[in-house]
Amino acid sequence: MKSKQIMTLVGMGILTAIVIVLQMVASAIHFGPFSITLVLAPIIIGAALYGPGAGAWLGTVFGAMVLLTGDAAAFLAVNVPGTICTCILKGLLAGLAAGAVYKLLEKKNQLASVVTAGIVCPVVNTGVFLLGCLVFFLDTVKEWGAGAGYENVGAYFLFGFVGLNFVIELAINLVLSTAIVRILKILTSPAGAAR
Repeated sequence: MKSKQIMTLVGMGILTAIVIVLQMVASAIHFGPFSITLVLAPIIIGAALYGPGAGAWLGTVFGAMVLLTGDAAAFLAVNVPGTICTCILKGLLAGLAAGAVYKLLEKKNQLASVVTAGIVCPVVNTGVFLLGCLVFFLDTVKEWGAGAGYENVGAYFLFGFVGLNFVIELAINLVLSTAIVRILKILTSPAGAAR
């Protein structure tokens, strides 16, 4: 039992470091007004390997790093508490949801559980971000949309604000998290450990 706890602690430490480094690197890669989120794959992997609590922790670290890397600077200038709440909650809930969905489906179908977690994580992350924008930043986002030539704030949300980023994030997460979780599950299974 003790060796499993040590492996979990080491695994979570490594994944936490990966989240931090990936967010620092990703903050320089932009498609549209915001940087691409590369961090969701390790969040999904941690949620699948160690459970929903691990996903929530990794998501919280991601949210904190968004604040620390300057990715949220435009929002911090408008509403500091709203920005902190949105950033932390979007990561925490994305990781928690990915872990819960994975755990719910894992015994029925391993592949379906990781693919579903890979879909749920970016959907929740983006959904909570958009909800935070509606609650805390709607007037600002309307101004940004009008400045970008959008008459409708909904169209700006979907096409100018998060559209391409979301599609790229979804594709990256589906490919990376599915492959890595499957490999790690095989390697850590009793048959894989015997090899």
